[in-house]
Amino acid sequence: MFVLSLLIPHPFSIAPSLSSISLAPPSSAYRAPFCCSFLKVPSIVKALHKQLKEKSMKTRQGCFNLLTELASVLPGGLSEHIPALVPGIIYSLTDKSSTSNMKIDALTFLHVILCNHPPEVFHPHVKTLLPPTVACISDPFYKITSEALLVTQQLIEVIRPLGKPCSFDAKPYVKDLFSNTLKRLKAADIDQEVKERAIACTGQIICNLGDNLGADLNPTLQIFLERLKNEITRLTTVKTLTLIASSPLKIDLRPILGEAVPILASFLRKNQRALKLSTLAALDILIKNYSDSLKPMMIESVLKELPSLIGESDMHVSQMAITFLTSLAKVYPSSVSKIGGSILIELFNLVHSPLLQGGALNAILDFFQALVISKTPNMGYMELLKQLTGTIYSSAQSGGPVLLHKQAYYSVAKCVAALTSACPKDASSVVNQFVQEVKNPKSSDSVRLLALLSLGEIGRTMNLGAHKELKVVILEAFSSPSEEVKSAASYALGNISVGNLSDYLPFILKEISGQPKRQYLLLHSLKEVISSSSADSLKPYIQDIWALLFKNCECVEEGTRNVVAECLGKLTLIDPSHLLPRLKKQLTSGSAYARSTVVTAVKFTISDHPQAIDPLLKSCIGDFLRTLEDPDLNVRRVALVMFNCAAHNKPSLIRDLLETVLPQLYKETKVRKELIREVEMGPFKHTVDDGLDIRKAAFECMYTLLDSCLDRLDIFEFLNHVEDGLKDHYDIKMLTFIMLARLSTVSPSAVLQRLDRLVEPLRATCTTKVKANSVKQEFEKQDELKRSAMRAVAALLTIPEAEKSALMAEFQSQIRSNPEMASIFESIQKDNTSVASTEIMDLS
Repeated sequence: MFVLSLLIPHPFSIAPSLSSISLAPPSSAYRAPFCCSFLKVPSIVKALHKQLKEKSMKTRQGCFNLLTELASVLPGGLSEHIPALVPGIIYSLTDKSSTSNMKIDALTFLHVILCNHPPEVFHPHVKTLLPPTVACISDPFYKITSEALLVTQQLIEVIRPLGKPCSFDAKPYVKDLFSNTLKRLKAADIDQEVKERAIACTGQIICNLGDNLGADLNPTLQIFLERLKNEITRLTTVKTLTLIASSPLKIDLRPILGEAVPILASFLRKNQRALKLSTLAALDILIKNYSDSLKPMMIESVLKELPSLIGESDMHVSQMAITFLTSLAKVYPSSVSKIGGSILIELFNLVHSPLLQGGALNAILDFFQALVISKTPNMGYMELLKQLTGTIYSSAQSGGPVLLHKQAYYSVAKCVAALTSACPKDASSVVNQFVQEVKNPKSSDSVRLLALLSLGEIGRTMNLGAHKELKVVILEAFSSPSEEVKSAASYALGNISVGNLSDYLPFILKEISGQPKRQYLLLHSLKEVISSSSADSLKPYIQDIWALLFKNCECVEEGTRNVVAECLGKLTLIDPSHLLPRLKKQLTSGSAYARSTVVTAVKFTISDHPQAIDPLLKSCIGDFLRTLEDPDLNVRRVALVMFNCAAHNKPSLIRDLLETVLPQLYKETKVRKELIREVEMGPFKHTVDDGLDIRKAAFECMYTLLDSCLDRLDIFEFLNHVEDGLKDHYDIKMLTFIMLARLSTVSPSAVLQRLDRLVEPLRATCTTKVKANSVKQEFEKQDELKRSAMRAVAALLTIPEAEKSALMAEFQSQIRSNPEMASIFESIQKDNTSVASTEIMDLS
């Protein structure tokens, strides 16, 4: 068995390689083990075929463990060998001498191959596989029963997969499957795991084979109703009812809905998050698929519970509750009038929350659209618009401050746009109103801010070309004394351009060239256009945009260069095969500003998901990283920032280049005296270190490499530079303390060998005293440094044998004898203990 286990790479040995290459397409080096495994599958199966029928339990268990690993690592890889493996599975399940562990291993393997292979490869073997599996459901040992129910549930999906055509006749097996599972479902005195799996398995039978159950269906649903009332089994039952309700067989649930829906509604007030989420998912499916069977009283019982679920304390629960309301408005519009004021109040409060984003925000947008389309009295377009914006307008009229976070304005604007897109006839008048509010000199900044953001969101999806004065009005807003209004005007112009590229994009490009004072804001508008427009719609304008951006890539203002770089990077993603080589050519520019812009642009082409540019970028990223040797300090700094971005999001881009890049990286961790200068500030002299930012960037890269490319690092060389960082500036010390704690976990033996050299700088930090006449911030910084150093010490002490170091033991004694240090160290150890216990709880 040991020899056989060497034939394939162990999945856990492959896993680190996969994680280290992020989500990028695997290189040939990483594909090789998989190809090797596929090629060896026939010889492995041939070798195991006979051993699966041997009398030795250990041999058979070893075979199943090996095959389980193989099926997990190579989904579909055993498809051609199922006929050779089935006899061995049946033998281990039916052999009277088989131990419990033997049966469990056989069932585990069967479950894994059923999950990882297409259903049709098992159809010829169902007749032989099903009887012994079903027989195991009645086994007296609960672990075998539990595993058998799991396998049976998967077998049901094999014999009748839903959602795709299947010629296999499942009818002959329904009775046997159902009767054996039902026995376990009815039993009360069984293990909790068996109860839950019996519920899930029976639910799968109803979901996939319910049209063959006839008179047995209703009594089974009644059992589910009883399990729903039981606190121990209710969560599993809710999930199972969701599965049944989503079945394309349209299972008749009317006999239990009258009693089940109020019970489900009561679960929404339980203090169990998983139960709330599962219940909301079940109710959503029920309202979509069984709306004609739900009576008003049932729906009212649910609506009563919803206000308490909508709020910023749990965004996911809020999202699920709002999704249910949206389904209700779409399929049961007559019930919308029952949505009380309390629900709407909570919704509007949520819209004003600074935490609203992502899925919860999208759910609200869908709900408002469904609500306004339902044409419910008192919930029309204008009524909802007034309620959405009322807080902002009423505060402006009273002259009081608007107590809304900046993010809330964006959320309200998106809601306004969602309502407007659902009622296009009202769009023109509302747009005119917003234009007038931006123009009106008496409008408050908050009203202008909302008007501009709303115009932008509406213009993103609707062509506002008919409103001729819009361009002038927005450009005038660029001159507002309020930075937030100027930013909103920039955002609005960019988004309106997305809805009308042919008119607005040439206008933006012309303004960028002709209005140097407004250039920064106009470039932000251009960034919105590039980010939000489709690639096809932008292609006719690429050359003009590209030329304009390179005219501005040498701007003295770093903020402007950064926006130009982001535009260049995002534009390159649209046509990488042509634009990336052109970007690379600009590296030879004589201007350091232009080179820094180009390198920063590359950063914006890197993301943590696969993209078309990845193979092209991998082939030339080395050229961009050569700027780590650039004579200009700022170019080297942005090169490190770009390198850090690649190491964090897509390490496969830089792994093979580390041998040449690391010496340059380590070079930038050194303190350079020629970059340190003194500046006179009145009677005082202040030391300025121009090399600090680049050192910080270098140490940040080192920290990232610990996570993404640990296997490519010479840890002892790495530790040399960490050791230097422990004696550096405050910001770099903080970084190296974190690195030291990480190294204690990932490379304890190397750290142990250097322990004596690491202790001294930690001790120096912990014992440093701040001058008595220092400002408050100096005391706070030193206190935080001490705490961070102590965290590093606590991490070092987790290394076995660390306490044997004489210097460490001496430092520990010093900590214990100093009340201040002892107190800090004790609190850190308590924090570490509580974090560890929380992680254990989460894992369970």
